[in-house]
Amino acid sequence: MLRPGADPQNVQQSDVLCNFCERVWTDDLPLIEGHQGSIICGHCLRAACANLEKGVLAPSHSSCTMCLEHRDDPAWESPAVKASVICARCINLGARSLERDKDFNWKRA
Repeated sequence: MLRPGADPQNVQQSDVLCNFCERVWTDDLPLIEGHQGSIICGHCLRAACANLEKGVLAPSHSSCTMCLEHRDDPAWESPAVKASVICARCINLGARSLERDKDFNWKRA
């Protein structure tokens, strides 16, 4: 997501925020971009993966913030940003993508 007041024609790195915790994007913060500029940072994705692995995802009544699709399967809901939800499919896709990124050495747990 973009910081409120950011110029969409001149987006700076500090204008990009995680939709799930509102952490500012920095060079050392891995992130995954979804549809329409949605962002999940590596910290939030790791938390979502942990909940997926434990089987403690909540049934979602909202569309996924990342893919914009409504799925009947459970999803991780951000504890910090109300209405930010990521489906199990996007959790797995995002995790596989970050695990392959050699710049970050990101791990699910």
